[in-house]
Amino acid sequence: MDVSEKNFQQLQTQLQYLEAHSPYYQRIFCEHEISIDKISSETFSKIPITQKEDLQNFNEDFICVPKSEIIDYVTTSGTLGKPVTFALNDHDLERLAENEKRSFECAGVTKNDTVQITTTLDRRFMAGLAYFLGLRKLGAGLIRVGSGAPELQWDSIERFRPTYLVAVPSFLLKLAAYAKNNNIDIEKSSVKAAICIGEPLRDNDFNLNVLGEKIKNVWNIELFSTYASTEMSTAFTECEQHHGGHVLEDLIYPEIVDEDGNPAKPGEVGELVVTTLGVQTMPLLRYATGDMLRFFSEPCVCGRNSSRLGPVLGRKKQMIKLKGTTIYPQQIIDVLANFEEIGHYLITVFTDSLETDAVEIKISDRISMEIQQALKEKLRSKLRVLPKITLLPNEEIIRLKFPETSRKPAVFMDMRN
Repeated sequence: MDVSEKNFQQLQTQLQYLEAHSPYYQRIFCEHEISIDKISSETFSKIPITQKEDLQNFNEDFICVPKSEIIDYVTTSGTLGKPVTFALNDHDLERLAENEKRSFECAGVTKNDTVQITTTLDRRFMAGLAYFLGLRKLGAGLIRVGSGAPELQWDSIERFRPTYLVAVPSFLLKLAAYAKNNNIDIEKSSVKAAICIGEPLRDNDFNLNVLGEKIKNVWNIELFSTYASTEMSTAFTECEQHHGGHVLEDLIYPEIVDEDGNPAKPGEVGELVVTTLGVQTMPLLRYATGDMLRFFSEPCVCGRNSSRLGPVLGRKKQMIKLKGTTIYPQQIIDVLANFEEIGHYLITVFTDSLETDAVEIKISDRISMEIQQALKEKLRSKLRVLPKITLLPNEEIIRLKFPETSRKPAVFMDMRN
């Protein structure tokens, strides 16, 4: 992904801000003898990449404003390790609102719509707050229901008649199941679309994955995929064409890099590296997200000229080499999603006696032999290799899946190293 002159001007402004205000990047520029004035669009990619471990180990050194200016503190979810603290001042909250306003607009939301937020605004998460700020700036109506509580969700749908939901995709299935069990005619609801967060909705060809298809089969609403993170303070949201998340180019500069940190070729899978633009409190320069995906630079059919990011295929650190074949946990999850009978499961990867990757899928010992065989055949078909399948009591899988130290249920555990 090349640096355009417009982008480079914004990158230069960000570099000058970091040189003046960031203890962490001041140290990096000094250690690597980086002269900001000599950075060009061709040499920008030579600046060292910032890793998540840097944020964890030197967290306060990334803060660029006096503590008296900080208004809001959030933390990351800690998917691959210890949660990281992030701080925002008034300017950053306004930027966050602008990002979400434009993201909602990309998905077709207008001030005439009412949006029901089914995600939490508390527990130090950024997402729920971001949606609230964005919808408020857009002028749309909003309903702050929060997470869970299908009965309250449906009471709110029937009472306030929202046109959009903001929801984790799998929660839409729970809402549909509640409606069926309580004689609610789901097709007569006011909801016409859902902004889906937190879980993959599409495959590498932009088609709905198994989870997306399941939702459409029980609730015929339009599904918009969006990709974001606390560190980026920016979202990549689908338009009505559903062909990748549009880049808000004045708010973030993305790069796709190969295993050596060099720019990936167009169409190649690589790691997303981002530079946040316009962030004042904790701006990031060439931050490695750990997410593996492709980028698309050709104009979208919708008429927007911004580049787009494809669906996240997996996490760089979660990449598995199983019997010579590269796979990601999400590919296994997509296969398991085909089998409702399986219910709870846990995927683990570890290093075997030959110092190579090994994968184990833990499922309930109540699963029939027919389903077990069908699962093995599906895994071979989709992955071209067969992970080990272990049968355990359902209660044991539930215990492993919901560790007390995590804010999210675990479906994948990396036991390597």
